[in-house]
Amino acid sequence: MAVADTSVLFGILGPGPWLNGLDLGGIEEAWGFTLPDEVKQISALYGDTLIDEFLFIYGPSTMEEKGRWMSRYVQEGNSRLIVDPVLPHSGGMLYWGHTVEGDQLFLVPQDDKTTWTVSAFRRSWGDWHSTNLDLISWLEGVFRGEIETDWLPEWPERHTFERLR
Repeated sequence: MAVADTSVLFGILGPGPWLNGLDLGGIEEAWGFTLPDEVKQISALYGDTLIDEFLFIYGPSTMEEKGRWMSRYVQEGNSRLIVDPVLPHSGGMLYWGHTVEGDQLFLVPQDDKTTWTVSAFRRSWGDWHSTNLDLISWLEGVFRGEIETDWLPEWPERHTFERLR
């Protein structure tokens, strides 16, 4: 599966709030792991940002802390429903964001070790919603209102961003 580029998403959302983009290099160094290119692309544009007062995408200020917390939470057996390892644990899922409803958003590595697909633990539903979509394709479909409409809001025509930092 080829990873989409961010140009279509940029056309939907418009420019993100970061003039110079964000860099996840510090997280890669801390975890000793190269993050998927699509995560780096999305984070550069929209990381550490709450979009439309609903979807928070992690970036360099939040991804490492949130990932370490979730990884530890799962490893210590505190979750009955999120049981697969989470990065920085080797081979784990990448915890890349959440919704204001408490849904936890992950990228799950597939068997080929190069493809990552979006899965969400839907808090209010108490279940997993897995897709075969890469992050950029999933976000495009979500913000167009084409997919995941049963648990995500209707999006405004003009998107708003609230930066962390």
